[in-house]
Amino acid sequence: MSYRYEFALRERIGANCAAFERRVIEDSERRAATAIALVDDAGEAGYLFIRRALTMRRNPGQYALPGGRAEPGESAEHTARRELAEELGVDLGPETVLGVLDDLPTRAGGVVTPVVLWAGGAVTMALDPDEVHDAWVRPVAELDHPEAPRRVTLDGVEGQVLRMPVGGEWINPPTAAMLYQFREVGLHGRTVRVHDVASPLWTAK
Repeated sequence: MSYRYEFALRERIGANCAAFERRVIEDSERRAATAIALVDDAGEAGYLFIRRALTMRRNPGQYALPGGRAEPGESAEHTARRELAEELGVDLGPETVLGVLDDLPTRAGGVVTPVVLWAGGAVTMALDPDEVHDAWVRPVAELDHPEAPRRVTLDGVEGQVLRMPVGGEWINPPTAAMLYQFREVGLHGRTVRVHDVASPLWTAK
């Protein structure tokens, strides 16, 4: 399936997110947010994806969505937009928020909230080398891979780990869980829950 970067897609994703009754976790002091930032990629819809800096203390070199810790009193929407600007130099206003997906608990004991953003066109990235090793625009259509999601069993992990395709690789939760829920809710208007998806043990570091 192709996803043209056009007003109709923006309206569809916004309507699907608005109709979605998201799951909220209230009792966590360690909150973070990620940005599913939708951009124009030669006329097709893409989203921004990064590899974390190799020098970072936690999860160096991890493939992820742009994002990070919330500041005191900061909403998930503001956190996602701030982190996107800090990490990639992409500054989007509050009007670009299309919706918010489920709060997800992490193995590290925190909660991360995915925020869907519509950039309104192509973007130019300016990477912060302390935060980001590399960054790409990935095609939204890739999320509809016929084998996605894959579910695998890992040693020491209770339950199956859900994986999603990004750039020819199969990535793990929590990022894979966010992209899967975005596909189902945002693109197709289907309600799925991913808070109980298992993550690899290394994501607790």
